[in-house]
Amino acid sequence: MSSGQGSSGNVISALCSFFIPGLGQLLQGRLLIAIVQFVLAAILWWILLGWIIHIWSILDAALWTRRG
Repeated sequence: MSSGQGSSGNVISALCSFFIPGLGQLLQGRLLIAIVQFVLAAILWWILLGWIIHIWSILDAALWTRRG
């Protein structure tokens, strides 16, 4: 688990999402958003707009901070 934004855990998560959208979120323990991003990217790649979700997935994993 990562300790916060900019941590090495977030960098690893962002790299994982670079290769597979949602994988970084899965590593962070956020199953629902991981599934959403993976499915949206898969659907949108059929019409060549999957890069939007792919970029969102990378940024979301990199900038996520644990609350509480």
